[in-house]
Amino acid sequence: MTRCVVIADDLTGANAAGVLLTKNNYKTVTVMNIDEFDEQAMGACDCVVYPTDSRSVEASEAYRQVFDTARRLSASSVKVYSKRIDTTLRGNLGAETDALLDALGDKRTAMIVPCFPSSNRINVGGCLLVNGVPLHKTAAAVDPKNPVSTPYCAEIFRSQSKYPLGSIVIRDLMYGLEFVVEKIRDFAERGTRNILFDAVNEEDINLIAEAVVASRVPFVAVDPGVFTAALARAVIPVQRQAAPAHRRRILAAVGSVNQVARTQVDYFLAAQDAYNVYMETAEFLEGGERCRAEIKRVTDEIINNCDGYTVCGVVGRGIIPEYRVPFEPYAQKYRCSFDELSRRINESIAEIVSGIIASDKDFHGIYTCGGDITVAVCKRINSAGLKLRGEVLPLAAYGEVIGGSHDGLKVVTKGGMVGDADAIVSCIRYLTEKISVQRDENN
Repeated sequence: MTRCVVIADDLTGANAAGVLLTKNNYKTVTVMNIDEFDEQAMGACDCVVYPTDSRSVEASEAYRQVFDTARRLSASSVKVYSKRIDTTLRGNLGAETDALLDALGDKRTAMIVPCFPSSNRINVGGCLLVNGVPLHKTAAAVDPKNPVSTPYCAEIFRSQSKYPLGSIVIRDLMYGLEFVVEKIRDFAERGTRNILFDAVNEEDINLIAEAVVASRVPFVAVDPGVFTAALARAVIPVQRQAAPAHRRRILAAVGSVNQVARTQVDYFLAAQDAYNVYMETAEFLEGGERCRAEIKRVTDEIINNCDGYTVCGVVGRGIIPEYRVPFEPYAQKYRCSFDELSRRINESIAEIVSGIIASDKDFHGIYTCGGDITVAVCKRINSAGLKLRGEVLPLAAYGEVIGGSHDGLKVVTKGGMVGDADAIVSCIRYLTEKISVQRDENN
């Protein structure tokens, strides 16, 4: 059934937003002829994207088209309604957002995030920068059909929308989730129907999405597509497909605890149908029986539950800030260096990886996040190293294990601070393709 509806003002933008949803494993369709799109077709997909071709029409006509479309596509099953806007703020942004709010008629608030980091569109201090240049100094300013005279999104909405607007800026995001949640609730209680957010990267966008959901304020998304995809990941579960009888599995091991890695793990767990187990890294630092017990727990849990999954993951719980383990008390307790503590964690994760791939021969590839973990895994399986085969993305390499107990095992390894939010998903997809090619060649 349809759980996300995106209304765009042109086909190119509609497809751009739809592709982001598809990357999250949602069944997504772009509707060209709404009169031929019946309830049965709508029920067969997760996300419906519809272009109204209204960017260059009069504001009143744009309002009518979006209003009518929203009424036709609304359904009780829909969790996310989105007004897809142009990455350079061209068109009838305010009128079309008003139309979506009015069509739904349930006092929602428009959450406006005009940011597309991978295309170098960011919003700072309410000013949209394109490749670091204020919007009004780019080619969009002299667009023959839809020129833009200001880089400030708030000015555009205040001139085009009938509803009041409030702003949440970078400084607000710095104070964290709960602060942003309270700001959203405060604006909503005061009847502010449009809230404009600063955002410069995927981390900001994911924080905003998390805050919007946590606020429980009814919403519509207004953005070029990245924020909509983040909201969908937060509120729409991906439907699992029936598992094939024979599969080649991938094991992902993540020990990094920085914010970049956390954003990537969140994206991975939302977009990928994976069985994941969090490792209690504090137990590794205790050593002895406690360490061995935790290694066995994680290993057994993956082995006993991996049927039906192509991808499994083991992730250090310390990636979640409130569970992060401070090294100082352990360094004092065991009179050792931080490097020694880090080595204990890496070797424990390596033992888990080794135990899993030794027990289940269906694991044909591994993804490792963090160079130290990769080294520890290679040592644990008595490998001489990796035969490098290619680059997945900058600072993420693909290769095959040389020698040892798992000669030829396919590996993608990436630094913990490397890549955008979808980096792990991209690495897993790359590894899956390589394993599939090997299977086809063997057949």
